[in-house]
Amino acid sequence: MNKAAFFDIDGTLYREGLITEVFKKLVKYEIIPPERWYKEVKPEYEKWDKRQGNYDNYLLKMADIYIEAIKGLHRYQVEFIAKNVITQKGDRVYTYTRDRIKWHKENGYKIITVSGSPVELVREMSLKYGFDDYKGAVYTLKNDIYTGEVIPMWDSESKKNAIYELTQKYDIDLKESYAYGDTAGDFSMFKMVENPICVNPTKEILKKVMEDKEIRNKIKIIVERKDVIYNLTPECINDI
Repeated sequence: MNKAAFFDIDGTLYREGLITEVFKKLVKYEIIPPERWYKEVKPEYEKWDKRQGNYDNYLLKMADIYIEAIKGLHRYQVEFIAKNVITQKGDRVYTYTRDRIKWHKENGYKIITVSGSPVELVREMSLKYGFDDYKGAVYTLKNDIYTGEVIPMWDSESKKNAIYELTQKYDIDLKESYAYGDTAGDFSMFKMVENPICVNPTKEILKKVMEDKEIRNKIKIIVERKDVIYNLTPECINDI
């Protein structure tokens, strides 16, 4: 059997959300009207920035607008934007996660990303960092035109199903495998592997981890700030 390392991207490898970068491009190219940022997205961003709101709400608001914006676009338009985003921003990653990718490669692991970002972006990041496979949110196409429908990959249930599929595909032993994530959507990955690692976690995922005795006993909590990496234990977490 094979061993694997499953990586979330947004907030785990990449230092923000890839959807944020592609959203900015769509505004720049006048596919999304600028007022949608100011009236709908910016308020959610400001709540999160002031630590009064939820980061996931900010990302999901952009995802909702993204679905509407790409409806009717050709596949090549979105792929072009995705390639530009990763070319320009793809190096903006956490040192810890980038080094772990390298370590897993050197030690014979399959490295796979399971991300809630659009699959076009996930594909480009996977190529850049040498992942063996990837799963992302699929915005459906008909005759190479986006329909306005999406098959999500940002929720815990979708990620669980993806891990099951990948486990069968690559004959993976989950007891020898790792998962890296930062939000509640990654909880199912943590439950499924023997080595869960919470990277710069949100309050929501920390709460879920701390309430689950099985995960709490094996979780590693990593916080990277500036050029320092902190390796914490659940006992260090006092206020959630």
